[in-house]
Amino acid sequence: MELQGHLDELKRRGLGVAALTYDPVDTLAAFSAQRGVTFPLLSDKGSEIIKRYGILNETTKPGTRAYGIPHPGIFVLNPRGEVVARFFEEEYQDRFTMATVLLHLDGMSRPANTSKGTQLRAAHLDVRLSSTDATVAPGNRFSLLVGVTPGRRIHVYAPGSQGYIPISIKLDANPLLKVQAPRFPPSEEYYFAPLNERVQVFQKPFTIAQDVTINASREAQDALKGMTELRITGTLEYQACDDKICFKPESIPVAWTVKLKPLDREPVKR
Repeated sequence: MELQGHLDELKRRGLGVAALTYDPVDTLAAFSAQRGVTFPLLSDKGSEIIKRYGILNETTKPGTRAYGIPHPGIFVLNPRGEVVARFFEEEYQDRFTMATVLLHLDGMSRPANTSKGTQLRAAHLDVRLSSTDATVAPGNRFSLLVGVTPGRRIHVYAPGSQGYIPISIKLDANPLLKVQAPRFPPSEEYYFAPLNERVQVFQKPFTIAQDVTINASREAQDALKGMTELRITGTLEYQACDDKICFKPESIPVAWTVKLKPLDREPVKR
């Protein structure tokens, strides 16, 4: 269980962990014993709390075994019990990995770890590619990371900059992936004296996070059968400038390879 694997990290951040399901107590006790779960698993009889939080899966019909199941997701609460963040997906099988949740909670404030990943040669930039998760399963939402270190006196333009080509990541079409919009850290204002203009740029090390989800549809899972890894490709586009001139726009190929694991469908033994 992925939450169990990240329990120490969550505790270091001052976060407690509890899971809530509509399963009865004996089922949760068997699950905890079988999977080595050490945090509380709470039984929500009649799905009363699930309904109060507005996450009841209403596609299931009353009287069926699945009725009462919630839309899976994560709520983050502060010490006063107030929800400060939530991580839910539309499809039942789609789930944020815990490493991706932690990255979202960091608010893109931490540059990518420059000691890991794939180093690329790029004009005016050092680029390192990594990901939040090395191994993923169908339905997992995780982050592809582009760590960028501009050269001395170099800046690149932030999304939304007018008259320049902002830095961007564009993934190649792949039916095995669902792609979300990339996330950037806050940019900074730069005064370009030759043109007497102010623009939003990045001139210190920063990270672009591109969330993707392994398609969990039946068709995609059939296509993934027998595959042990997945290669994800795209391009990084940008225009670099120094304090006097702007250089020609650049487009460099980028790629990540993640290992694949099947969905965990092992039944709980009672």
